[in-house]
Formats: sequence, structure tokens, C-alpha cells
Amino acid sequence: METGSLPYYLCRSKKNRMKELNVAIIGCGNLGLSIVHGLLGNASIAPGSITVTKRNIESIRDLEAKGVQVTTDNAAAVRASDLILIAVKPYDMEGILREISEVVNPQKHTLVSLATGVSLKEIEGVLSKPVPLFRAMPNIATDIRESVTCICETRADNGHRKAVEWVFGHLGTTLHINEDLMEAATILGACGIAYVLRFIRAMIQGGIQIGFDAETAKNIVNQTVKGAAELLITKNEHPEMEIDKVTTPKGCTIVGLNEMEHQGFSSSLIRGIVASFERIEK
Repeated sequence: METGSLPYYLCRSKKNRMKELNVAIIGCGNLGLSIVHGLLGNASIAPGSITVTKRNIESIRDLEAKGVQVTTDNAAAVRASDLILIAVKPYDMEGILREISEVVNPQKHTLVSLATGVSLKEIEGVLSKPVPLFRAMPNIATDIRESVTCICETRADNGHRKAVEWVFGHLGTTLHINEDLMEAATILGACGIAYVLRFIRAMIQGGIQIGFDAETAKNIVNQTVKGAAELLITKNEHPEMEIDKVTTPKGCTIVGLNEMEHQGFSSSLIRGIVASFERIEK
């Protein structure tokens, strides 16, 4: 990125660290902690530029040894930061916003909500100032910088977008979508990782039943799933194109696939996705 196109706090230092971009993560639970781990794994981000908050900080006290600022004071974390990631449960969102509202500075701060189902309009209704606002939906693969993060925004200019993209770009890939698709993005991207993990667990169990020990089955399945995903990403093919290559006439693959479909494999997955989406919509 060119320095001139970024907000003042995104100027690069000689060591290529964005030292002047200070990031606060309000509510360092499972997702917040995954984000911290992902950011700490990148040399472009100074640990001291990250501040995290939690009511009970004992569970994240070890982050201090890594250089991260740890506090229970949300307002102080906001004052010390430029980019504010609010990673709390939806029902806690209004209280957090009211708590930090007085210290938010529209000339300095950019707010990013990670809360499911809380709209930008609802957030604006609580805040007393016209702050640049984003909603972002990553998943726990931020921990290893392999998340997909869907983003939408309001009151943001190109500099704010680049700042948010810069942070989440260090945690995986980013996609800008319309806000009316954010709940769907939550299901497919954030909940979706649990669906994939459950599929992997089932494959491992099947591997054990046909003769492998648990460790060997896990290694085979993990690499198989990784290879399948990389194959689709690299070749940009529809899954059925690659499936056709391994489903030979009267072969074992097609027999297995047909049995899975007879038992409702695809329809169960689709119904689960829709059920999760309907839960958010209520």
C-alpha cells in the first residue's frame, strides 16, 4: 500500500511495521483470542500496538508476556487505539457501545462490530457520534491466518476500508458484501467451519471403523480435506468437475457417494445451514 492513500495512523515505519495503527479488541473471548493469535503471528504488527479487554483477564494474562496490552477497562482501550474491534455477544453490544460512546472520537477511531445480527443502523442508534462503522464476520481460523472475513460498512472512506482490510487481510482473505448478506455470511463462513469440522470428525470415525488407528485416520483425513480445498481454490473448478474424475463406473467411490445421498448427506447439510440462518433471522 502507498502511505499517501492511508489514514495518518497507517504510515509504515522503516521496519515495515504499522506501528502507528493501534488495535483494540473489546471482549477477548474465543473469536477475539483467535484474532490476537493471528495478528501476533505476523511480523508486520507490533504486539504492543494491540490492546485486549475482558471482564476476567486471568484467562488471557499470558498475552502480556507476548507484549499485548491487557485490561478490563474498555474506555481506556479505546482511548489508546485507532481501530476498535468489538467482539462481544449480540446481547452485550448495546451496553459496550454505551460504555465507550463518550470516548469515541470520529476523527480518530474506526469501529468494527463482530456481533452477529446487530445492524449498522442499530449501532449508529446507540452511538452519539458519526463514527466510521464496519461489520466484519471472520471465523476461528483467524488463529492460523486462514479465515475468510466478510465486511460491510457505513460512513467509511477508502482509507478506513484499507485499514480494516489490512488487519483482516493478515488473518486470511476478505470479501466486501452487502449488509443484507451478513447473516448468511455468518452461517456459511463462521458457523460453516464447525460443519466442516464435524464432517472431518465423521470421516475419521469411518476410517477407524475400516481399520486405521485414530492418529493415522486423522492424518489421512486432514490432508485429504486440505488437498480437496486447495484443488478447488487453485483450479477454480466446480466440485462436481473433480468428483467426476474419481467416480469410475461400478467403482467404490460412486457406491459410497450414492449411499451417503440415500441417507440424506447433502440435504441434511443444506437443511442445517438453513436452520442456522433461520435462527439468526428470528
